[in-house]
Amino acid sequence: MAKAKLTFKDINLTVSAPVGVRVIEISEKVGSGIIYGCREGDCGTCLMEVEEGWNNLTEPSVVEHKVLRENNAGRHQRLACQAQVLGDATVRPV
Repeated sequence: MAKAKLTFKDINLTVSAPVGVRVIEISEKVGSGIIYGCREGDCGTCLMEVEEGWNNLTEPSVVEHKVLRENNAGRHQRLACQAQVLGDATVRPV
């Protein structure tokens, strides 16, 4: 299985993550401060800033786009419950 480096800036930790895993799954395991309320992409609590590797995450779905707009998310913000790792990325909670 392919792996990528996922860095959580809030806890200064880089881990090897399987490609295709959602950021929230790794965040939970390592104790990052990315919080969540659902896992379905419709509440917006797991909003994160992608500092590096924006293109190394899956494209936002229609549902994620809607929630990002409703939450006035910035250009490099994503939902950790929706973004899947495709390559190296650096993220932090908003």
